[in-house]
Amino acid sequence: MRGRTARFGLKMEEHGVTGSVKARTAVGLLRELHRQAPLAPGTVVVESTSGNLGLAMAHILPSIDCVFLAVVDLKTPHSTRRELLERGARVIVVDEPDGQGGYLLRRLDTVRRILAEHPEYRWPNQYENPASPRVHEHSTGPEIADQAGPELSAAYAPVSTGGTLAGIAAHLREHRPDVRCVAVDVTGSVAIGGSAGRRLIPGIGASRRSAFLRDGAYDHAVHVDDAEAIAVCRILREDLDVTVGGSTGCVVRALLADLATEAAGGFPVCLAADGGAKYLDTFYSDDWIKEQGIHENVSEAVDRLRADGVAFGWGAARK
Repeated sequence: MRGRTARFGLKMEEHGVTGSVKARTAVGLLRELHRQAPLAPGTVVVESTSGNLGLAMAHILPSIDCVFLAVVDLKTPHSTRRELLERGARVIVVDEPDGQGGYLLRRLDTVRRILAEHPEYRWPNQYENPASPRVHEHSTGPEIADQAGPELSAAYAPVSTGGTLAGIAAHLREHRPDVRCVAVDVTGSVAIGGSAGRRLIPGIGASRRSAFLRDGAYDHAVHVDDAEAIAVCRILREDLDVTVGGSTGCVVRALLADLATEAAGGFPVCLAADGGAKYLDTFYSDDWIKEQGIHENVSEAVDRLRADGVAFGWGAARK
């Protein structure tokens, strides 16, 4: 990268109504749930969430006099858990790892147990419900294409359930087949394949394969190391005074690798799924990364990227 300048876009979903791209997912899932059977006042909706979808559900459901039961885990930021409770959600925290580098499978077991005990509860099932990719096919995908314009060369999106990327890619496949779609995961996740292992960044990755990302759904896949993603988050904050979530660090790191080989094309766009305010006491905290045993890894990654000439600056604002 040294000696070269490249342009790319960040689609900043933190400016949405609940601070993340999962607000769109929540709307799509709840509309489908209501279509199947009306969400009458008092209905309890239960869902497994790493945080952002839960915040969106907790924002929407009280407005229709329904109750949200969030099944989260120890990786869910404390600030997110507090906000869920403040919004009136009920919260169950899963503390048993699933043996696949996270807690997802245990969260899902908990949801199924709750449904067995309370069959009247409703489960949107963000992991398999086609309403998830559909809402992004009709909103996020068209917005990326429209806002980037004809110069758009590639779209990079983080993967957890895979619904967001699947929807974006479905729109681009039909309307902009020239645009390269890149699935970005974190090392230790098996959402798009690979080997299960320890993962530190919430909101990206999964302990099982995505049900939405079939063969041909995207053009390229990449796994990004936690420390590399955190290093990018810190550089973005230092250079631009922008605090992004860890999944954004992953997608920008993947983009940087492609910029070095010109695989990203002339104007790539990264989906910045959420902001970083809720992560200030985790991967933006030196104490936290020391506790996780990755302080040297993050410092070395920052130094290496800077030595390669990575520096971010604002360009002209786009619509």
